[in-house]
Amino acid sequence: MESLPPDPPKRKLLDQVRDAIRLKHYSYRTEQSYVAWIRRYILFHNKRHPKDMGSLEVETFLTHLAVTENVAASTQNQALSALLFLYRYVLEQPLEQNIDAIRAKRSKHLPTVLTVSEVQKLLGVMTGTPQLVAEILYGAGLRLNEGLRLRVKDVDFHQQQIIVRDTKGNQDRITVLPQRVIERLQAHLVLVKHQHQQDLNQGYGQVYLPYALERKYPNADRDWVWQYIFPASTRSKDPRSGIVRRHHLHESVIQKAVKAGIRQVGIDKKASCHTFRHSFATHLLQNGYDIRTVQELLGHKDVKTTMIYTHVLNQGGKGVISPLDHIHPSL
Repeated sequence: MESLPPDPPKRKLLDQVRDAIRLKHYSYRTEQSYVAWIRRYILFHNKRHPKDMGSLEVETFLTHLAVTENVAASTQNQALSALLFLYRYVLEQPLEQNIDAIRAKRSKHLPTVLTVSEVQKLLGVMTGTPQLVAEILYGAGLRLNEGLRLRVKDVDFHQQQIIVRDTKGNQDRITVLPQRVIERLQAHLVLVKHQHQQDLNQGYGQVYLPYALERKYPNADRDWVWQYIFPASTRSKDPRSGIVRRHHLHESVIQKAVKAGIRQVGIDKKASCHTFRHSFATHLLQNGYDIRTVQELLGHKDVKTTMIYTHVLNQGGKGVISPLDHIHPSL
């Protein structure tokens, strides 16, 4: 009697986590983050298997992050999300009770905002593709990763609008395409299309497609409309599939260019690429646009998130004139 073939070896826990994340179509960055947090959780509890632990161990780990490591609230929330995902979708033992850990305190810092003059000076010293990206970040209120992930089909020159897809919260939104960048963006796309054609001629030209669309539409990953507007200068191997593709420009390219521009102009503020988005919102409110319009352009779910920019608009300490300024200068 023939013996049955042995069962294939069970995949390691972290590989199971990666499989579940990819099945849910989470981003590669989220995959890296979740795997890292789950590994830290296991090491913190002396390599015990998570299936033998539960809410109490999760609470202990999260409390350690807040009290001992003094992490930010957003960092602690990210760790919690990773562990909730692990127990619900990988181990299939969802945590039933509320996690009663000591929570990290949320910071209440007002966003850094540049004046219109500072934005003009900063953009003025930047050049090339980083300058074009920065102008779109400011002119459309985009996050850096939203700007770099734009594809050819996402820009509507006729309607003068940008469709921002797969945003924070997985909801598409529409924002404005600045008139000032249209001509240069069109010229930029001519060069990108030429580069794409060269890739095709050399047997490449594929681009990453979300939600496994490459299986549903086998040739779509080579279509021009799916290509990134700001592609990387070189092709690279996809860490998940192993396919050699041309990904979008790396974030560090723009971050370094913005940082260098800030130093050159001499802006004494803790500014970054994200400061363009804060400045976009604040300057729209200064120009008289209503808070709901700004909320929609930014893609905020709750108007309370957008309201923070109204605090930035106040002059001085909540718009209050100091009593010292009422004293006659001769005294």
